[in-house]
Amino acid sequence: MCENDHGIGRRTLFVTGAAAALTLGAVNFPNGAAAAAGNPETKTVRGTLPTGSPDFVYLPVEVPAGVKEIKVAYTYDRPSVPAGTQGNALDIGIFDERGTALGGKGFRGWSGGARTEFFLRADDATPGYIAGLVRPGTWHIALGPYTVAPQGLAYEVTITLTYGEPGRTPKPVYPPSRATGRGRAWYRGDCHLHSWHSDGRRTPAEIAALARAAGLDFINTSDHNTHSSHPHWADQAGEDLLIMLGEEVTTRNGHVVALGTDPDTFIDWRYRARDNRFGRFAREIRQAGGLVVPAHPHATCVGCGWKFGFAEADAVEVWNGAYTPDDEVTLAEWDNTLVTAVREGHGNWLPAMGNSDAHRDPDAVGSPQTVVLADDLSRQAIQEGIRAGRSYVAESKNVSLTFTAAGGRGAHAGIGERLRVDGDTPVTVRLEAQGAPRCTVRLVTDQGVLFTSDPLPVSGAGTVEWRTTPAYAAYVRAELRHEAAAGPLPGALAAFTNPIFLGGA
Repeated sequence: MCENDHGIGRRTLFVTGAAAALTLGAVNFPNGAAAAAGNPETKTVRGTLPTGSPDFVYLPVEVPAGVKEIKVAYTYDRPSVPAGTQGNALDIGIFDERGTALGGKGFRGWSGGARTEFFLRADDATPGYIAGLVRPGTWHIALGPYTVAPQGLAYEVTITLTYGEPGRTPKPVYPPSRATGRGRAWYRGDCHLHSWHSDGRRTPAEIAALARAAGLDFINTSDHNTHSSHPHWADQAGEDLLIMLGEEVTTRNGHVVALGTDPDTFIDWRYRARDNRFGRFAREIRQAGGLVVPAHPHATCVGCGWKFGFAEADAVEVWNGAYTPDDEVTLAEWDNTLVTAVREGHGNWLPAMGNSDAHRDPDAVGSPQTVVLADDLSRQAIQEGIRAGRSYVAESKNVSLTFTAAGGRGAHAGIGERLRVDGDTPVTVRLEAQGAPRCTVRLVTDQGVLFTSDPLPVSGAGTVEWRTTPAYAAYVRAELRHEAAAGPLPGALAAFTNPIFLGGA
C-alpha cells in the first residue's frame, strides 16, 4: 500500500463549463511486478477540504493497461458542530478515461453518500455504477462536498486495481415501452422512486412488487444522478405494469425528475442556477423522449429547493410523499402559475402531478399516485396525458374521482380540458368521489376557494355540484381534504385535480 497526502495546497482550480471544480494531484500506478504477478495494487490518499470548497473535487487516477477491476473506498470525519450548523457530508462517484466534461461520455457511476465503497469491471459493478472495461488512461474519482463543517472535511480515499483478463460486458435488456393496458382509460402511476442504485434500500424486484400491491399501472425509475438501474428492470415489467426509465437529476439548486427517457440516457447534474446550464439539460431530457418535472420544489433539505424557474418544465411535482407544509406551499405556488396563464392568455399552463419519492420502509410506494387519462398503457401515451394535464393525484388506489364541467348546448369538458362556451353561459361543475371518507370537497378558481362541501359520508362516496360562469371563474379545480387537525389551516390532501378551464368559445 502506498499513501499520499493531498492537502489543499496541491490543487488546481478550474472551470468545467459550469461550477468551479478542484483537481488534486494525480495518483499513479506503475504497473510493475504487481501486474505481472496478478496481485492487486492499492494506494491511499488523504486530504482536507475547507469550508467554501467547490461543489466537486476530482482526484485523477492514472490507470495502466491490464486492469480488470477498479475498487474505491472512502471515509471522512464527522466532527461535532454547533446547533444549527451543517456538519460534513461527502458524496462520491467516478468518471473514466473519457474525462469529466459537463455532459460528456466519461460518467461511470455515482452513489452520493449512500455507499462507502464501490467497484467496476467488465461483467459487473456496484449498484449505481456502470459495468464495462477498465480502460487505461486518466480516470477521475469525483468527490462532492455536499456540506462542510467549520473544522473542515478530512477524507481518505483508497484505490485498488486488480489486474487480469477483463471478461465480457452483458448486452443490456430494457423493459418494453408498452404494456397491455385497457385502451383509453385512467392509469395509476408513481414516477419518483429510488432503488439501491442510489440511496434507496429496495431492489427493483421489491419496488415492482410494492407497485403492483399499490394498484399501480406504471412507474418511472428515478435514481439520483445515475442511470445504472436501467438494465435491471426488464424482468420486473409485465403486461400489468409499465416500467419507464429515468433519473432524478440532483443539482445543488434543486432536483428534477427526467421522466420516461430512452434507455441508457444519462443527464448531468453538475451545475447551479447561476451557471445558466439547466436549459441545455432540459432539452437533453426531451431529446431523449422524456419529460422535465421539477421535484419537491419547496423541500427543506440542503440543495433541494428549486431555483431554476418553470419555463423549461413539462409538469411539476406538487405533492411529494407524505403531505407536509412544503407541499402546501408548492400547491399554492402552482395555483399562481395557473392564474398567470389565464392573465397572459397564451394557453400554456403547467400541469401538476404527485409521487411517493419512496426510498425504504416505511415509505409507501404509490402514496401519492398520479392518475392519468391515456389512450393506452405506453410510455408515449402516459407522457401525453401528463403533459396535457389529463390527470389527478390521489393518496392511494382507494381514491377515485370523476370531475367534469358542462354548459351550453351539450358542451362538456374533463380534467385538463377547456369548456368552450361564452362568458355568461351557465356552467355546472360536478365531482364524483370514491374512497374519501369524511373528506371535504373544495373547488378552487382563479379567485380562490369558491365552494366548500360538507364532509363526505363515512362510506367515502359522494357527489357535489356547483354552478358558475366563465366570466366568474376562468378555471376550476378540485381538492379533497381530510379533516383539519387544528386551527385555520386546511386538512391534508386526499386528492386534487388539474384544472378545467372555462370559456374561450
